[in-house]
Amino acid sequence: MTTTPSRRRTSLPPERLRGQLARHALVGLGVIAFALALGTAGYHWIARLAWIDALLNAAMILSGMGPVDPLPTPGAKLFASVYALFSGVVLLGVAGIVFAPVLHRLLHHFHVDETDD
Repeated sequence: MTTTPSRRRTSLPPERLRGQLARHALVGLGVIAFALALGTAGYHWIARLAWIDALLNAAMILSGMGPVDPLPTPGAKLFASVYALFSGVVLLGVAGIVFAPVLHRLLHHFHVDETDD
């Protein structure tokens, strides 16, 4: 099977690019939903917050705003610290997932190839 060198391939048509962007955005939303559910459960069971307060704290940490409620125990504070670090990684990961098709198209446009020096 022969493949065309990447320099000779054309970029995706705009409608296919939009489809890729939509699929990547859905994956990103799924990752965010999982991270939010994980944080909500942790705040509820570890910090002993009510479900709505746990959701609020998890959403605020995940968005980079900071916690709302004071945390009563060392275990809750440790969870909040780990969850905050995890949230930062999720933010970077989701940005990579969502913007990968755009970056790929941009690199394709400029003919960046692994064999170029």
